[in-house]
Amino acid sequence: MQRTQWIVITGAPCSGKTSVIRALESRGYEVVHEAARALIDEALAQGLTLEKIKADELTFEKRILSAKIATESSLNPEHPVFLDRAIPDSIAYFRHAGFDITEALASSRLFQYKKIFLFDRLLFKKDAVRSEDIAAATELDRLLEDSYRMLGYSVTRVPVMTMAERTAFILRHL
Repeated sequence: MQRTQWIVITGAPCSGKTSVIRALESRGYEVVHEAARALIDEALAQGLTLEKIKADELTFEKRILSAKIATESSLNPEHPVFLDRAIPDSIAYFRHAGFDITEALASSRLFQYKKIFLFDRLLFKKDAVRSEDIAAATELDRLLEDSYRMLGYSVTRVPVMTMAERTAFILRHL
């Protein structure tokens, strides 16, 4: 397991992660955007529907895991980077779908993250690439926390506040 200076921002769908990642990026911090959203956006641009993209959920989740592994493997472990989700998030998503977590669990031991921030959920809003509902978001919130704790991480919960307050909260708690 390689130690890193990377900071993970995670949380259930519709928890405000992406807005805070963008705020950190605008302040000059190095960030990595969410792999799943990038894969979905790319497939939608090629004319596929969300239903088609996620038709084989196991293949979809494995593609996300592979993308996260490739991205994180390309980062300098000594430089602080804010990640919009990280490899261990796949444990939660595999568990949620009822898939075997062996591959996600093994991959989650490649890197050791400096800090894990788990965002409390905001009011749920459906968008073009979000397929989860409120029940799934609630379950994913629990599974995400369980997944990081299972790996030995201390998880810092980020309460519901304005985006600027959440950004400041993260920077204060590094």
